[in-house]
Amino acid sequence: MTGDGHRGHYIVCGGNALAHRLVLELTEHYEVPVVAVLPDRDRDHGPRIGRLPGVAAVLEHGSVTEQALRAAGVEGALGIALVDGDDQQNIHAALTAQGANPGIRIVLRMFNQRLGEHIERLLPNCAALSGSATAAPAFADGVLGRPNAVPVGGRYLYVAYDEDIGAGRLCLVADRIDRQDLSRLRLLPDTAGRAAEFIELARRYGDNGPPGTDPADPPAPAAGPGGLAALQALGSEPPLRIPWTSRLRWTLLDALRYVTGVRMRLVLSTAFAAVLLSTAVLYLAHRDAGWTLYLALLDLAGAAQPDDPAAGAPGGIWTRAAQVVITFCGITFMPVATAVVVEALASGRRGVPRAPSAGVRGHVVVVGLGSVGIRVATLVQDTGVPVVCVERDPQARGIAAVRARGIPVLVGDAPLESQLRRARIHRARALAAVTSDDAANLEAALEARAVRPDMRIVVRLFDDDFAHHVYATLGNVASRSVSYLSAPAFAAALMGREVLGTLSVYRHVLLIAEVAVDDVPGLAGQDLHGIEQPGGVRVLAVRLARRPADLQWNFADRARRLAAGDRIVVAATRSGLARLAAPVPPAGAAPSAAPPPPRSPEPPTVSR
Repeated sequence: MTGDGHRGHYIVCGGNALAHRLVLELTEHYEVPVVAVLPDRDRDHGPRIGRLPGVAAVLEHGSVTEQALRAAGVEGALGIALVDGDDQQNIHAALTAQGANPGIRIVLRMFNQRLGEHIERLLPNCAALSGSATAAPAFADGVLGRPNAVPVGGRYLYVAYDEDIGAGRLCLVADRIDRQDLSRLRLLPDTAGRAAEFIELARRYGDNGPPGTDPADPPAPAAGPGGLAALQALGSEPPLRIPWTSRLRWTLLDALRYVTGVRMRLVLSTAFAAVLLSTAVLYLAHRDAGWTLYLALLDLAGAAQPDDPAAGAPGGIWTRAAQVVITFCGITFMPVATAVVVEALASGRRGVPRAPSAGVRGHVVVVGLGSVGIRVATLVQDTGVPVVCVERDPQARGIAAVRARGIPVLVGDAPLESQLRRARIHRARALAAVTSDDAANLEAALEARAVRPDMRIVVRLFDDDFAHHVYATLGNVASRSVSYLSAPAFAAALMGREVLGTLSVYRHVLLIAEVAVDDVPGLAGQDLHGIEQPGGVRVLAVRLARRPADLQWNFADRARRLAAGDRIVVAATRSGLARLAAPVPPAGAAPSAAPPPPRSPEPPTVSR
């Protein structure tokens, strides 16, 4: 099929999970025609994409060449998404598409975010996004035990559940939460007016706030049927609750591992213990701390005193032995110090393989070093928490990337159980299994649970039913989906929307977006009541045109109509953000077109 029959459509190039989810987003929520360009119809997600309703055409091309783009009708397309291939291939395809259609909207997946920023400046109507960068924070925050947060206007928005809901809440984002049946969960439920959500919170928790704030409160309820989730704001990123003593110990151990090897640390530890023991013997002989320190330092420097100055005669056998030990330790100190310097400059430099130290504990084990694993390991390490990675493929590109940051990596085809034990899983605080294989991720989760039943585990799963059963059966296992977290941002960027971040609400996704009134036809003249949609959109803040630097949270004048130049920050579901592109006309105005049919509730499970 040639491009002659395609006009006003969108092109999605790729056959991976992100392309599959992106095509589904565009056809199901934005209701736009899509032409899919696949490298192979019969591999990866090609068959799934071909079966999606609403796809105008499915073309097969080994690479995204000029011929492939013209066959997809790039001259008449409104937008194109390049979500497969490496950075160089996507940049080349983007330049080709822009040359054929200067007005086309381009969204391309880029692993190198810095390079993506340059491409955005080079191409005026282009957005460069990273699927792994969008999804990785949710994985990292999951293993660290803190809520995933989206920065907006100097505040950090995150989702709190039940007893964690506090005075900083902005709005209710979910109710009817049941881990055993996630289809019960409702996102942005209809609260019959803005005050109703706070009335519901007051009814649930009483006048004293959430359970635990008052001694007379009953025990906090579990997140079962009827559970609540609310969007809250903090002035800084949610803190990571780690004692400063642990942070100091991790820093010292990491510095020691960086400049010395295992054998060198053993030699130094033995020599240090011998010096301390011998110094104690000298103190027992002289009962003078100052003289003992003086004599020990002289012995370390090689200036040993063969006679006992205190008695004027040769010292006892134990004193002589202690001096001999200290002297020999001092003689070997300079060669050891030289070896430490050599090791730091040679084998101890970053990028050289090293195994996890026997003293590491309280760390995070990351299984799988694809693009997501690299970013998860990096984000966790940036918080100061130690990281140990496990990768079975010795050719994985992530191995060199994390080793360059000094992170230990275990590589090989050994059984996963033995690899996890070498990674000291019994001392770890959490596990992140982020390979592209559901079975391998589940195996890692079960092996970790067998060693530490209370360990925090986050897994990356693709199959919908599989993920649902895992979520409902394994109480302390949280599942995340890379494509489900990132595809809404790609779809919104393709439609000209700015998504600030995504938040996970169990197996659902909540989008935080900033929308310019000028960019959405018909939005000017609407008030906040007309914009908000139960189950779809909730307005969090307003940025007025006359005060563009001031973000007004929970804007009080909800009857004020938006004007040109205003901007709004919304919390929305995927379908809600799509419907925001066609808002209901102002009261008294004739509708220009029939509103889109209502969508079914958000699905309880997701695809990666």
